Amino acid sequence: MNKERLEWIMSGLNQYQLTKTEGQLVKSALADFDQNHALTEDKEERLESLYKEKSKLKPNKKPSDYFSFKESPPKIVKPRGPRSRLF
Repeated sequence: MNKERLEWIMSGLNQYQLTKTEGQLVKSALADFDQNHALTEDKEERLESLYKEKSKLKPNKKPSDYFSFKESPPKIVKPRGPRSRLF
C-alpha cells in the first residue's frame, strides 16, 4: 500500500466514530507505516475491510459539514374536477 492510498483510507475513516479496537488498529497501522514505510498484507486487508464496512454506514459528522438539503414542506395538491369526455 502506498502513502496516498493509506491517507485516503484514513481520511475516510475519520468521518466515522471508531470503536476502541478499531482505533487501535488504525493507530498501529499508522505507526507501522511510519516506521517501515509499508504495511503487512494482513493489516492492509483489515484496514480495507474496516473502511468498506464503515463506508456502508452513515457518517457521524455534523450535518453542517456536508451539503445541507433543506426539507421542503409537502406540496398541497388540489383535487381535480371531473373531466368531460370527447366522445
